[in-house]
Amino acid sequence: MLQPSNSALSFAEVGAVSLDSRRQSQDLEQEPLWPKGWRPWTCLVGCFFLMFNSWGIVNGYGTYLSYYKESLLADYTIVHFNVIGATQCFFILFLSFIAGRLLDANYSRWLLVGGSILLALGMFTLSICNGSGHRGDGEYMYTWVAQGLVSGLGMACFFVSSSQIAATWFKRKKGFAIGVVASGASVSITCIVSIFLAVPNPDHHFRRPSGWLATKTWIDKDAFKDPAFCWFTAAISWMFFGFYCVFFNLEEWSAEVGVGYKGLEPPVSGMHALRTYWLLAIMNGSSTIGRLSSSYLCDHFGALNVHAGVTLVSSFLCLFLWTFASNLGSALAFVIIFGAFSGAVIGLPPASMAAILGPHPAQQGKLGQWTGMMYTISSFFALAGPIISSHLVVKFDKYLTVQLWSGLCLFLSACCMCVAIIYHARDESFMRSRLLKLTPASTRSRSRSMSRKREMSEV
Repeated sequence: MLQPSNSALSFAEVGAVSLDSRRQSQDLEQEPLWPKGWRPWTCLVGCFFLMFNSWGIVNGYGTYLSYYKESLLADYTIVHFNVIGATQCFFILFLSFIAGRLLDANYSRWLLVGGSILLALGMFTLSICNGSGHRGDGEYMYTWVAQGLVSGLGMACFFVSSSQIAATWFKRKKGFAIGVVASGASVSITCIVSIFLAVPNPDHHFRRPSGWLATKTWIDKDAFKDPAFCWFTAAISWMFFGFYCVFFNLEEWSAEVGVGYKGLEPPVSGMHALRTYWLLAIMNGSSTIGRLSSSYLCDHFGALNVHAGVTLVSSFLCLFLWTFASNLGSALAFVIIFGAFSGAVIGLPPASMAAILGPHPAQQGKLGQWTGMMYTISSFFALAGPIISSHLVVKFDKYLTVQLWSGLCLFLSACCMCVAIIYHARDESFMRSRLLKLTPASTRSRSRSMSRKREMSEV
């Protein structure tokens, strides 16, 4: 039998939590549906650029990989190239627990300045570490340091910041805010713009630590007592195990099956194919649809529910549509449809974690830390996944291995999300029943009446 994660609390403690939750819920209900003033909207623009300069660059790594394999580093295997992209993913995710805790303590400006310096340094050094850019001029180790390590460290400062800063302004529309920010990964002076525009809401509940060296400052042990958090973290780990294998290997797969080509002209006259980078660009472009539409859906149907659904569909697309794509038409169908659903898959984790924490300001004050811890745990899977999948390609000389690997990982991710939904629904039901017992009937009636009036006024 499932037991509530807070069942260890005494009756008096549960009552105190429920009463506090009731007061916080009433405060949240008094918040306007959309924030007022210009600051929230300029902040949204700044956070959009932060995502653009983190996962937006990672999403386009497949084009770098194709160029390295074709020209700069022609003597290396696809495993070596996937190591560079996987290193980027690893550092972005691994350092998220530090970035998330600093955000909760309102040190966002320091993160953005530091990230801008590191990313600029990494990208500029990448442009000068490969000689004249001719075939065989590449230096693998320098490329790994510049693109994988230094740029990855800079992006780590941006990734969690992009969604958490925007969420402080859009209290009742977090899904919308996170969805708009996430679309930045599909579209660098933009770093400078973000430093000045991506400013958190000063009224947000910030948590300054009593001491920075204490373990509890960086790791919230209460998170691991919450089954919904644990299962959702497992889901995100499975997701990163297979997700970026698709983006990293799409161009090479398209060239192998003949739906894409790398030169200026198709190798065969009249060949029905696109240049390989167009397929990756189309996939990234269509992901904007998923990122924005999912932001609307999760505000109406719940972020966790939407997240599990789109992840399940994405797994089926890899297992069936991608594996049977053999011509340009079916390849385009895959990149467009998978791109739309994958945009929601990668864009919704912060919104889903916000749903697990609940709407109350004290709990939302932990959003950066819990999200960061989740990403840090999943960073090891993001590092290993692309390397394992590319090794399978080299061993079996078939991209079918990548298709099956990605599809299976996404399917297991969706299964873990479903378990997280069960535990989260159980906890919500438990707290709701305690709240109803501790709230006088007259107060409940008045609260319902006020809610109806507010809904009518918003309509």
